[in-house]
Amino acid sequence: MTHSASARSARAGEQFAPVGELELCYDTFGDRADPALVLIMGLATQMIAWRDDFCAMLAGRGFFVVRFDNRDVGRSTKLNHLPVPTRGQLLRRDKRAASYTLEDMALDAVGLLDHLEIERAHIAGASMGAMIAQMVAANHPDRVLSLVSIMGSTGSRWAGQPRLRAAKLLLSVPPADRNGFVDHMIKTFTIIGSPGFERDEAELRWLAQTTFDRGRNPAAGSRQLAAILATGDRTRALSRITAPTLVIHGSADTLVRPSGGRATAKAIAGSRLLEIQGMGHDLPREAWPEITDAIVENAARVTYSA
Repeated sequence: MTHSASARSARAGEQFAPVGELELCYDTFGDRADPALVLIMGLATQMIAWRDDFCAMLAGRGFFVVRFDNRDVGRSTKLNHLPVPTRGQLLRRDKRAASYTLEDMALDAVGLLDHLEIERAHIAGASMGAMIAQMVAANHPDRVLSLVSIMGSTGSRWAGQPRLRAAKLLLSVPPADRNGFVDHMIKTFTIIGSPGFERDEAELRWLAQTTFDRGRNPAAGSRQLAAILATGDRTRALSRITAPTLVIHGSADTLVRPSGGRATAKAIAGSRLLEIQGMGHDLPREAWPEITDAIVENAARVTYSA
C-alpha cells in the first residue's frame, strides 16, 4: 500500500484516520456536539467535490459534517499494489477483476465512525458514494440515523444505465499532465453536468486543479468501477434498509439515468424521492438550498430513542 508524499502532510483541517490497513483522509465542519452527517463521494472523486460552502451550509443547519477521501483516491491510501482491471474485464462485467467491493468501502465509512467515536450518523452519498451509503445502511443499520442517496441506483441492469456518450467517460483515463487533466474534467462535466443550471467554469477549473494537486490516481476509476460491478444488483440489500431515506436525483442525469433513482426509492420501504428538474450528474450550487432543506427534513424523521 502506498501513500503519496503529499498525503503525509495534511493541509489545513485535514486529518488521517487509521482504518484497518488503510489511512483515510478526512475533515470536518461544524460543532462536534451536533448529530454527525457523513458525506461519501463518487467514483474516483475526492472529498473536495463536496464543496466547502455546501458543507458549511449543512453545518449551519445543525450537523457535524464529516467528508473523506475514499480508498484509492485523493490523500487516502492508494492501493497501487492491486491489479488494474482491463477495459475488456469492465465491459464484460467480470467480477474477478475486482480487488474490493462496495461492502468493503462501506466498512471504511464505518471504520471512520469508529475512529471518530461516533455511534450513529446521518449518511449521505453521491453517485458511487450513494451506493456505498446504501450498503452502510443495509449492512450496519445500528450505525445509521438516516440515509440520503443522491444520483445513485440499485445496481440493476434495468435501471439507471448511462447513455452511451456518458458511459464512454467511465472507461476513459484522464491525461497525466495537469492542464490536460483539467481540460478533461471540464469536458466531462460539459457532458454529464446540469443543463438546467448555470455552470461556473472558474469554480470547476479550480476543483480540477486542486484534485490534480491533492493526488490523482489514474487506476482508482477502474478499480472502483470494478467494485461496483462485482457488488452487482443491490435491490435485495436495499429492502433491508430501515433508516428514514431520501432519494435525490436529477431529471437530466445522463450518467445514472433517473430510472436509477426511482428504482432506489422503490426498493427502500418508506423512502421519499426528490427529482430535481434540470439537474444532471453533479451538485449545482443553485440546487444546494433545495438539497439542504431536503436533507434536514429527512433527518427530522429520525426517532432518536430507537
